[in-house]
Amino acid sequence: MNIALFGTSADPPSVGHRAVIRWLADHFDRVAIWASDNPFKLDRTPLEQRTEMLALMVETLRSGQDGSPCHNVECRADLSHMRSIISVQRAKALWPEAEFTFAIGSDLIAQLPSWHRSADLLRECNVIAIPRPGYPIDLDALATLRSWGTVTIADVEGPAISSSVYRQTLNSEAIPAPIAAYIARRNLYHSSASSSVGSAISH
Repeated sequence: MNIALFGTSADPPSVGHRAVIRWLADHFDRVAIWASDNPFKLDRTPLEQRTEMLALMVETLRSGQDGSPCHNVECRADLSHMRSIISVQRAKALWPEAEFTFAIGSDLIAQLPSWHRSADLLRECNVIAIPRPGYPIDLDALATLRSWGTVTIADVEGPAISSSVYRQTLNSEAIPAPIAAYIARRNLYHSSASSSVGSAISH
């Protein structure tokens, strides 16, 4: 079994995340996703709420509420860890006979060599990078990673929609409807959008 592992900040899960997950579901036997605690990112919504939002997205994907059902996608909060190597090792313990591919956005290629035990990560699993608009591939970092293991570039480009764009604009078109409803119920992100506007005005 070929399993794609996709840990994402999901702050909040966007339609860009949804497109990437659908692509992974079409190319792998199983897709395990989780809300990650990326030590490089600060000032995030609590992990519990990001996990709940990601689970909502997975529920809509599996049920086919926004297109064809993706029955091979599951939200695995038990894989979440601030160290990606630990997430991969946990996955290997769950599915010892599987082959794993760790999915990242192209913006993370430059970061990955500095991750905790990054060389070990490349020995534990393959890596696939999803191109993102505005984030060209860092060729030096890519060469380093490929000296440690298998890294491929997906033949797809993610939408030019991200969680950060939503946090700055609160444009509901950037997120699936169930996520928008969750955010409204808990009154999330309004302060971050206000501070972004204030920062832009002050500069």
